[in-house]
Amino acid sequence: MNYWNEKIETMPLTEIKAIQLKHLKKLVSEMYGSSKFYHDRMRSANIKPDDIRTLDDISKLPYMKKTDLRDNYPDKLFVRPQSDILRYHVSSGTTGKPTVVGYTKNDIENWSESLARAFTSSGITNKDVMQISMGYGLFTGGLGKHYGAEKIGATVLPAGTGNTARQIEMMRDLPVTCIACTPSYMFHIADTCDRMNIDIRKDTKLRVGILGAEPWSENMRKKLQERTGIMAQNCYGTSELSGPMFTECTEQKGIHVWSDLCLMEILDKNGEQCADGERGEMVITMLQKEAFPLIRYRIGDISSLEWEKCACGRTHPRLQRLSGRTDDMLIVRGINVFPSQIEDVIGEMDFLTPFYHITVDAVNYMDSITIEVEITDRALTDDMVKLEKMKRELDRRLKDVLNIKADVKLALPGSMPRTEGKAKHVTDLRTYE
Repeated sequence: MNYWNEKIETMPLTEIKAIQLKHLKKLVSEMYGSSKFYHDRMRSANIKPDDIRTLDDISKLPYMKKTDLRDNYPDKLFVRPQSDILRYHVSSGTTGKPTVVGYTKNDIENWSESLARAFTSSGITNKDVMQISMGYGLFTGGLGKHYGAEKIGATVLPAGTGNTARQIEMMRDLPVTCIACTPSYMFHIADTCDRMNIDIRKDTKLRVGILGAEPWSENMRKKLQERTGIMAQNCYGTSELSGPMFTECTEQKGIHVWSDLCLMEILDKNGEQCADGERGEMVITMLQKEAFPLIRYRIGDISSLEWEKCACGRTHPRLQRLSGRTDDMLIVRGINVFPSQIEDVIGEMDFLTPFYHITVDAVNYMDSITIEVEITDRALTDDMVKLEKMKRELDRRLKDVLNIKADVKLALPGSMPRTEGKAKHVTDLRTYE
């Protein structure tokens, strides 16, 4: 088993907790003294740095939320002078103001260190060639993975996004063994390879995909691995954290969260700590970020942590697949609906591709939900009886999972939009004026 930093990655739990407490105390003290925003919030909660004596005391600290970041746009939450800022990244800002994140030299180094450990745990070494088919620039995905891959000595092909035929040509002509992209784009690459009569297994050396930036299910992973022959590795990160930070190891039993860099809590609806393996809202404290610290940041994703030592030997907790978000939940006719539930069902059906779209609307204040999903080339038929049978099977399964009736539409192969970036799966047309 290969490690990038074996001492850190395999340290006993007691040592992990001791390091976390040391960094937490330092972080709280620095934020109290240098961040007017967090100083005022701590005073409102009647908390001082000396009140943090154990890790359990983190529950005394106030939360940070996405609205705090937007309200303090662009850089009012920074705690380092401009001369210390080495780089900016900016989130897409799909609603409200975007999030601007600043990085010191140490922030960039810790980000690269995190991904060096992660890539090594995924079986990537200095003998690999990684094609990074993600956006470079304000988006954190491309540059983050680029720096992490170079840190372990891997050869980097900074392909960026777009021109899928050219992406495939590079994979064939150069000894590319790894690719970093979104899962939906990897499926699009596979579709394009089929049309170009290219076999990824035979015509390329590709063996690992580092896939993220959008939700995807375990069923989607199985389909992708069966179709392409690659090991499809899940990764996690957001702009606020420093972009992509963590990946699975080769065991594929959860994403290793490096606890010397990140203290992750899983909280129930009452704000209480969830038990090991119990799902709840993720709340993140970045323990060593310098320019743009985060304490108890409610990131909005729903998942669970498992602290049992991994079969790979690593002792840091493993984040399980996201099951939705606290803020993208759709309420349709009083029922809570997560897009991830729909994606799981689609992944169960071998006659469907992973490309789908959900449209929610209301007529005379009555909610309706339409789910359009694309069938595979193999399932395409003129036999209306077979098509209706597929539609009924999907309709029945969705109703079982969602507890509401959806209008199901089957789309022709290749007819639904493809994207190199994050796929947009939901359109909510409801207005109640």
